[in-house]
Amino acid sequence: MNPTLKLWRKLSAYPGGKQLFSKGVCFKAPYFATIKPVFEELETGYAVVRIKERRAIHNHIGSVHAIALCNLAEFAAGVVSEASMPAGMRWIPAGMTVRYLGSAKGELRGYATLREIVVGEKGAVPVKVEVKNAVGKVVFDAEISMHISPKK
Repeated sequence: MNPTLKLWRKLSAYPGGKQLFSKGVCFKAPYFATIKPVFEELETGYAVVRIKERRAIHNHIGSVHAIALCNLAEFAAGVVSEASMPAGMRWIPAGMTVRYLGSAKGELRGYATLREIVVGEKGAVPVKVEVKNAVGKVVFDAEISMHISPKK
């Protein structure tokens, strides 16, 4: 089993384990900590990450800043990519296209999806992320192109 997914399954089974896993990712990539993300679900090809609106990530009109939403999308996409990579494969973000579809307020969840990766495959693979508000309305979406290849 993928080591990231194995660690998630082990930690998420315990109280506070999801927060601990999420903080561990933020320790490895500190910029993500600015949005205080928490994983709610993680499986091969699928992840759900929650953030809460707070003043520190507001824009000038009092909603969650566009770049905070990009940060959420990259956080979810990166970890779902890591958790979905077969042994001997690697990934790196190559680009991101985003759309701002509504005011991002309250508790927000990013839903990331990634198709199955084939061992030995090389090229761009899209990770789609939708960010929804508490009533399920999509307020932001992104497609992050991950370049995948076999490890050298």
